[in-house]
Amino acid sequence: MARKRLSDEEIENSLTKLDGWKIASGNLYKRFSFPNFAESLVFVNRVGAIAETQDHHPDICFGWGYAEFSITTHDAGGLTQNDFALAKEIDEI
Repeated sequence: MARKRLSDEEIENSLTKLDGWKIASGNLYKRFSFPNFAESLVFVNRVGAIAETQDHHPDICFGWGYAEFSITTHDAGGLTQNDFALAKEIDEI
C-alpha cells in the first residue's frame, strides 16, 4: 500500500468508513472496552500480530478493561491509507 500522506479531505472521507475512530493529535484513535484485564491483553496481542504482518505498528495503551490505539505513518508525516487499513483490520477482530 502507498505511504502517501493523505489530504484533509481524503482523511475525512476515509474516516467515514470506520466505526468509532476519530482524529486525535493528527493520529487515528480509538478506545475499546473489555470486561477485564485478561480480555484487554488478548485483544492487544491479536492487534500486535496483525501489526507485525503489516509491518505497521500502532501506539498502544491498555489496562484493566480498556485498550487504546493511536495510528499514524511517521515516515509520511501523517495519515496514509495504511493507517486506515490497519484500523479496519483492528475493528474486524
